[in-house]
Parts: sequence; C-alpha cells; structure tokens
Amino acid sequence: MSGRDWKRINEGLVRRGELLLDLSFLDGWEEELEGMNAGKEGRRYRYPGVLIQLSGFVHVLFHLPYRQTEGFLRALERYDARLRTPDYSTMNRRVNRLGMSLDGAAAGLGGDLVIALDATGIKVSNRGEWMRRRWKARRGYLKVHVAVDVKRKQILELKVTDERVGDGRMLRPLVEGASTKGRVTKVLADGAYDSKRNFRYLDGRGIQPAIRVRKNSSGRSGGCMPRKLAAAEYLRDPEAWKRRHGYGQRWMAETAFSSLKRSFGEHVSARKKENMARELTLKASLYNLFIGLTASP
Repeated sequence: MSGRDWKRINEGLVRRGELLLDLSFLDGWEEELEGMNAGKEGRRYRYPGVLIQLSGFVHVLFHLPYRQTEGFLRALERYDARLRTPDYSTMNRRVNRLGMSLDGAAAGLGGDLVIALDATGIKVSNRGEWMRRRWKARRGYLKVHVAVDVKRKQILELKVTDERVGDGRMLRPLVEGASTKGRVTKVLADGAYDSKRNFRYLDGRGIQPAIRVRKNSSGRSGGCMPRKLAAAEYLRDPEAWKRRHGYGQRWMAETAFSSLKRSFGEHVSARKKENMARELTLKASLYNLFIGLTASP
C-alpha cells in the first residue's frame, strides 16, 4: 500500500484552481500602491504589482491574449467592487517590466539541496508551422536551462539562452543561482555537463558531482583529478554508480519540463528576447506555486 496522503494531494490539486482566483490581495491594494509610489517621480502607479502578476498568470495559463485577459478581469469586478482592471496595453507593458523571481522556490528551503540540471528547447512562436514545413524555413528556438530540487520538485533556478549555448556552459550559473536558496551538496546531470571545467568548479565548492561521464572517457587525469576519479568509478560499473549516487532522481528535471510544456504550451508568445525570458520565468513561478500546494509537508 502506498504511504502517500492522497486526500491531501487531491485537495492540493483542487486548490490550484483557487490560487488563480484568490482575491485576498485586494485587502492590501492601497498599502501596496502607497509603497510602490513612495518617492516615485512622474505618473503614479494605479495598479499594484500583485494584480499585474495575476494578469500574467492568467495570460500564460489560459493562453489568453492580453485583450481577453482584460475581459477576464473585468468579469471579476462584478464579484468585488474594489477590483479595478487595467487596459490590455498597460498589462502587457507592466508584465514585461516585472522583476520576475521564481515564486515558491525558497519556501521551506535553507538546508542541504540535491539538484538536477537539464535543458530543453522552446519554440519562439506557435505561428507559421505550415509555412516552415512547406518552405523548409528555419526559425530557431530558445533553450531553457533549469536546476530542480529533487526532493521538492521545484525549479530553483532558470536561465534562458539561444539554441547555440551548450548545456555544460550553464552548470556554474545554475548552481550559483540554486545556492541562494540553500547549500547545494550534490549535482545530478547527464553527459552534456561532462567537462573538466565543471568538475573543477564543483570540487572547489565542495559539491559532490553525479555527472555521467562519456563511455569512451580516458582514465588519465588530464589535469583534473576529480573527473578522473569520477570516470574510473563510473566506467568500473555504471549501474552501481547510478544506484550509489541516486542518479535516477535526475528525471525530476525532465518531469518539470514535461509539466511546463503540458500546462503552458511548448512556445512563448512574447517577441523580444528579454520578454521571452520573463514569460518563461512567470510560467516556472506558477509551476512552483502549483507544486507547493501538493508537496509533502
């Protein structure tokens, strides 16, 4: 019999819908605006940041253009007269100026962390698929790099690059970002992260590398003893190495990507690169909030 608390898990899944329509932020509407406008030069803010973030969540979750998002919020005004809806252009502009962070990623953290690293491709648009197939036109894609807490399944760090950036180059910024949420003790990653530079970096920080080395790896150190020892251990018995280091937990990163794409689509609607990065961070933030509702206590 499973030891999972299915009643609690089911309730958490139901509450994901409540999260989007939680209007409790209206109680602090004026206080937040007062803080945002303190010392501000020029035109004062009329809408608090939490409302703008809510409009962004509605935009990415339901795949609604901002005009339809404006209509969605207008409908909510019927149930609470305190709510005031910005026009769609204001939503678009303010969402693209949000200082986005991964909401929920720091909740309950601060101790030791085991993280899984991975990357995936995201299409820059969902339009014109027929034309690209018909005329063999290539538009390219974005690469999303993440560090996922294997215990809580939350995304601790996210970086967005173009398709030409190799996975291995992003190990250091991902680890440094995840380290702001707790002490990273182990990194799980596939062969794309196998490099002497990455092994040296992790060794210098006292982090255990669980990076699957290439099958044709040499037994020589080549100036990097940490990688030599890892390669010797892996090549001696790959299956035993995977069990010893818990390498199977690396699938948590793949699960995060699968959930993001199933929930929010495999493309971004923003056109500017910096706005694409904000949109993806917004999606990851909402994913973390959802995961937090069903995570183990």
